[in-house]
Amino acid sequence: MDIEEFRDYCLSLPLTEETTPFDETTLVYKIGGRMYACADMADFGWVAVKCDPDEALRLRERYPEVGEAWHFDKRHWNGIRTDGDLPEAFIREQIRNSYLLVVHRNVTPRSLRDEILRCIEKQGLSE
Repeated sequence: MDIEEFRDYCLSLPLTEETTPFDETTLVYKIGGRMYACADMADFGWVAVKCDPDEALRLRERYPEVGEAWHFDKRHWNGIRTDGDLPEAFIREQIRNSYLLVVHRNVTPRSLRDEILRCIEKQGLSE
């Protein structure tokens, strides 16, 4: 996966917003104002995704390319190397899981969350 494929995939998820709040090179993807993925455009060696804490630990134990995300809450965020042996489908799945996790657990108010969930269901992305 390269930066363009990462960007295209994130933007394909309904109602995703692309921002650069940290600096000019760090892309941050949000849903409902909440971040679900980020990566550096200049040095695309990893992506950070939100993850259920128990699942985050399982993934770190199983895959050498998955570790704690730098500068993020280590309990809830994984860093995934994009230059390792992980299939692109695995990385996409982790981005999608992060997106859905943020929608279900972090988007408020409830009316916004419900609106996003209706849009997701129309596109067939719900769990």
